[in-house]
Amino acid sequence: MLTIQRTAEAPKIDGILDDEVWKNAHIATGFVSSRPEIGKIAPKSERTEVKMTYDDNAIYVAAYLYDHPTKIMKQLTSRDNFGQTDYFILVLNPNNDAQNDTAFYVFSSGQQADAIQNPSIGEDFGWNGVWDSAVSIKHDGWIVEMKIPYRTLRFSDQKEPTWGIQFHREFRRSRARFTWNPIDPTQGYSGLYHAEVKGLKDVKPPVRLNLYPFTTGIVNNFDGDTETDLKFGMDVKYGLTDNFTLDATLVPDFSQAGFDNIVLNLGPFEQTFSEQRQFFTEGVDLFSKGDLFFSRRIGNRPSGTVELNENEEITIPSEVKVLNAIKVSGRTKSGLGVGFFNAITEKTTATITNALTNEKRNAIVEPFTNYNIVVVDQQFNGNSSVSLINTNVLREGYFRDANATALVANIINKRNTYSVSSNLRMSNVNYQNTANETGYSSYFKLAKIYGNFRYSLEHSFADTKFNNNDLGLLLRNNYNSFSSAVSYQTFEPSGNLNNYSIEAYFNYNRLVQPNVFSQSNLGASYRATTRDLDGFGFRLDIEPGEQNDYFESRDGRPFIYENYVSTGGWLSSNYNRQFALDFSANMGTLFENGRALFTYDIEAKPRVRLNNKLLLIYQFYYDFANGERGYATLEDNQPLFGERNRQIITNSLSANYAFNPHNSLALSFRHYWDTVTYDDNLFTLLDSGRLTTDSGYTTDSISTNPDINFSTWNFDLSYSWQFAPGSFLTALYRNQLFNSDTITEYNYSESMANLFDQPIQHTLSVRVQYFLDFNSIKSVFNSNKSDS
Repeated sequence: MLTIQRTAEAPKIDGILDDEVWKNAHIATGFVSSRPEIGKIAPKSERTEVKMTYDDNAIYVAAYLYDHPTKIMKQLTSRDNFGQTDYFILVLNPNNDAQNDTAFYVFSSGQQADAIQNPSIGEDFGWNGVWDSAVSIKHDGWIVEMKIPYRTLRFSDQKEPTWGIQFHREFRRSRARFTWNPIDPTQGYSGLYHAEVKGLKDVKPPVRLNLYPFTTGIVNNFDGDTETDLKFGMDVKYGLTDNFTLDATLVPDFSQAGFDNIVLNLGPFEQTFSEQRQFFTEGVDLFSKGDLFFSRRIGNRPSGTVELNENEEITIPSEVKVLNAIKVSGRTKSGLGVGFFNAITEKTTATITNALTNEKRNAIVEPFTNYNIVVVDQQFNGNSSVSLINTNVLREGYFRDANATALVANIINKRNTYSVSSNLRMSNVNYQNTANETGYSSYFKLAKIYGNFRYSLEHSFADTKFNNNDLGLLLRNNYNSFSSAVSYQTFEPSGNLNNYSIEAYFNYNRLVQPNVFSQSNLGASYRATTRDLDGFGFRLDIEPGEQNDYFESRDGRPFIYENYVSTGGWLSSNYNRQFALDFSANMGTLFENGRALFTYDIEAKPRVRLNNKLLLIYQFYYDFANGERGYATLEDNQPLFGERNRQIITNSLSANYAFNPHNSLALSFRHYWDTVTYDDNLFTLLDSGRLTTDSGYTTDSISTNPDINFSTWNFDLSYSWQFAPGSFLTALYRNQLFNSDTITEYNYSESMANLFDQPIQHTLSVRVQYFLDFNSIKSVFNSNKSDS
């Protein structure tokens, strides 16, 4: 327990501990390690001493982190990017419930990071608070000073509250983690080991109204046409109550979201990408319950299709405009969490042009659409929760409407030794002029979650009608799957290793309808970290016997392959070194009569830290498959398969230069090249699941050449300047190229030249966002009144 006292005069956040309040403040010391060794006390020369105080506006922290200054690692990075840097963490839990933490990181370089933490999601660095910190390097260590305004926290008005608290210190050179209150990493979530802070009195939650007005200027040039745009908008955060917050993006602008790493997709399932729009990544842990929410559905490509007449060509917008979006979320002192999410997108039309007459017409490909989520989540026992979530999509009477509901439970016993995770899900899709479809899905997992030896048993089920893809992500349904895993892991150094883990697993899959076997696999993996902080590992995966892929054909018939085996390994050298390398290699083959398949891939990722300001990372990836078989095209209304050779080469480069903690320059580049060449003879699929060439199809006899030469190029250069707390200027230049044809005889350089013959997309944008805190505005007006 740490007792703190109120201060009448706030300390100056400058990294110098000469403020009067720090002279008599209680000291939290005696930090204990939780990795790589458990329970080790830091030597006096590397001890940590922390002091705290508070006033009507904020919590203040001063930490003296003793160390030899030449040993302190302090690479400059962008916000929320750890790099090779020592750091100090303050964890606050105003509800003292062991589950809902807010963590504030300060690095020895002066940079900040922050995260929302709970057992369900781990650490969510998508959340960004606005708070102050300062760092100074001394002859015997380094100093951190922090100011955490109450606006960054959610807490109720209490006379003498008790908050949960924890301090962490990370020595980057050894990855050693020391905490003030000891943690047992072999058992339970870290929040269960928090200490308590007492002495808070009459702390009033402020009016939590933060405004983020912004403006963005954009210049786009493509194929000789130049377009300009000037956007104004505002994001809002408002505390509806002490514990519940409204987040709104009133006039959204996602023009500076990063590129997606597009690849050629030959499989039967859709290609998906991670979310890069901050509004949809921040504070969405409640909405992620039950796996019903995939935010890229909002503002994605239009979902509708258009029937074309003869000689017509169609131009479809690449995305649907988001008009606005809001989130309301929070949690009461009793652990009841409530969330509400709503977003609307505008009606979107495609342009259809008659190639002969040049006559144009429009067709709706996405109507005005409303996306809605409601979730209720009750936490208990400091480690468990039960949730109910509902998602709803309404499309103004066009296309289809959808509704999905999930009941989710994550139960851990009080000793934190066993867990049960489960969900029951139901979906309903209204296809307008056809009958509704209602489907069901379930999941159950039992696991031992403590100690060196652990195991788990899982079951997953989804019938043929379960479909939550209007607002969620479901690559396939119609599965009845069983899984098991056992593992052994160490938590302390032994011999030449800091730690290692061994895992073995087995998966068995059936279809629901018809009730038949589909696929199974078993395998094992090994991972280890040496005392020099080099990591390595290897794996083996086997799919024994006949495997029935019911999805590759696109028509529900099985495609049989036999006895696939793959293996691979990886290594990752210690990033603390000026030069480090990540390397991986994998290979696979089939043991099947009449077939010869060989696949391999290698990835090399060298990284060079030229100094504490500049980091370069290059990535080379090569993937080759000889004798692969799969779906090629549709001809005469039946799927044709082909035997193909595929070659993928990806080159990417990233460079980051940080002038100081508030100014950084970043460059990223990626070129992806993928060629697929089919043998002349094509297969048809028999009902038995086997392939035959008896139908006589060849690549020359069909209407569409299935060969593919696919390449993309992305270049991204950005500058970011935090000119005031929470306020940023971001300048961005991008260019992009894309090409897809059937000229697979081109080599790498010829394909690159062909790519640069295509029109290039140039984008230049400058965005200014300013942070306004209502309390600061109010204090200015009150000061002016008193002066008058």
